[in-house]
Amino acid sequence: MRRTTAGAVLAAAALCLAGCGSQGGGGTGGKVSPAPGTRSPAPSAGACADHLELTAADGGRTVCVARGGEVRLTLDGTKSRSWKPVTASGGALEAINAGFVIQPGDATAAYRAVSAGTEKLASSRPLCAQPTAPGQVSCKGIQEWTVTVTVKS
Repeated sequence: MRRTTAGAVLAAAALCLAGCGSQGGGGTGGKVSPAPGTRSPAPSAGACADHLELTAADGGRTVCVARGGEVRLTLDGTKSRSWKPVTASGGALEAINAGFVIQPGDATAAYRAVSAGTEKLASSRPLCAQPTAPGQVSCKGIQEWTVTVTVKS
């Protein structure tokens, strides 16, 4: 007969929460440094990029794209921690074909900058994998991802 003590349950819960809290990138707080090679080089002072490639590491940033330019994003997820489809609110960007999502859990999107203004892109996913069997510890945390896109003429 298997016995579980309260101390063991509490220790397991603490480990799960510690692991969930250490997930990188995408918090709604401050800016996150991007991984090397994940986006086009920064435009010169005062100019906006013609093409932007965004990832989960860009969460919380404000970026600028020139009217007529493109914004593409890929959020790498997992089957147990899937990104929700990206939403766009504003009016400065128009959705275009982003291609296929190859891996379960990923979210991709692509937009053309059609008018000067601001657009907010957003997605979210669970911080921890959901339990697969009764009695396993779970967490209810959500990782939010937002990027503000400014379009300039």
